[in-house]
Amino acid sequence: MSDQIEHGIEESFISHLVELRDRLVRASIGIALVCAILMIWPGPAAIYDFLARPMLASLPLGSQMIATGVISPFLVPMKVTLLAAFMVALPWVLYQAWAFIAPGLYSHEKKLIAPLVVSSSVLFLCGVAFCYFLVFGRVFRFINEFAPASIKVSPDIENYLDFIMSMCLAFGVTFEVPVVVVVLVRMGLVPLEKLKAIRPYVIVGAFVVAAIVTPPDIVSQFSLALPMWFLYELGLLVAPLFVKATQAPE
Repeated sequence: MSDQIEHGIEESFISHLVELRDRLVRASIGIALVCAILMIWPGPAAIYDFLARPMLASLPLGSQMIATGVISPFLVPMKVTLLAAFMVALPWVLYQAWAFIAPGLYSHEKKLIAPLVVSSSVLFLCGVAFCYFLVFGRVFRFINEFAPASIKVSPDIENYLDFIMSMCLAFGVTFEVPVVVVVLVRMGLVPLEKLKAIRPYVIVGAFVVAAIVTPPDIVSQFSLALPMWFLYELGLLVAPLFVKATQAPE
């Protein structure tokens, strides 16, 4: 009898691994298809030029970025295209993740999947857009104003890519705060009253996180800390409504 139980557990574990592999393959195929489309139109060069606009706008007219590596002019735009493909395919990737978890949920808990996939995707993209359109211009202008007149600012494209990737990732993840709050409350991990009680610590933590993941200037730090605080408050407002809408039947 024990051998049959162990065999059933082993088969269940293997079936979960197979399901996980299939979901990862489907997510990868989705990203690859989007990447192929972006390679054709608008193309890696056009995507990188769009990404470089905030930096070039803060430099003197006619300034350009430089490439210190031999294959950097080819490799960096390809990395940017892959990053853009991942962001465009993010809803599909998150759907695969939630679809893998769904079989272990009750019917009323499965109502969480669609709202969380949509909200997670929208909030992440909103964080990236907020960083690109509102933060980059102010940060680069603030930094370049401190450059001595004897220095010609010519950013390297690889260093610039590393910087914007880390910044966009930081803002994208930060904008997921309402989703984290809703999940914690809905799963019963942390009571809503407890989350409200620790609000002062969350505000301090937001500024600490902003000081760690952003450049050492007050503009970028406030640009990350204040939205994090606002989104935490938004999560506190939405969580009770979400819990009520996905409540288990009597």
